[in-house]
Amino acid sequence: MGVSAETSKATANATFLSAAPTFLVNDVGSTAEWYEKHLGFSVSPFPKNKPYVFASLHRDGVEIMLLRTEGYQKPEISRLGGAWDAYIRIRGVRQFYEAVQQDVPIHLELVKQSYGDTEFEVRDPNGYILVFGEIIDEE
Repeated sequence: MGVSAETSKATANATFLSAAPTFLVNDVGSTAEWYEKHLGFSVSPFPKNKPYVFASLHRDGVEIMLLRTEGYQKPEISRLGGAWDAYIRIRGVRQFYEAVQQDVPIHLELVKQSYGDTEFEVRDPNGYILVFGEIIDEE
């Protein structure tokens, strides 16, 4: 794969700052409340009063966006190795797992993967799979 000299010059001045997954949901308000209550996200909805059409969820440097799509149901996707909707790198994955495991649907228990990350998977009320992972050096 090659990049033209013109494209390379044009993109050299841009600095990417972040990416935010955007989840389509039927009910932005109840989904945002779940993220706030169970995972510790702060919520910035739009408009200010229900029914919300959009919300930005923040925790530390992580952002997830919710976009209302009336009647939407996320299709079940199955593939070998999993089907993730967001991978969130954190510090303190073991402590976070211990804190949330009783109240949140765990899709995959805390495990040290062959590629080096210690991670677990959570399933949100809409079926989105979030992975919380950390590279932990164990000697």
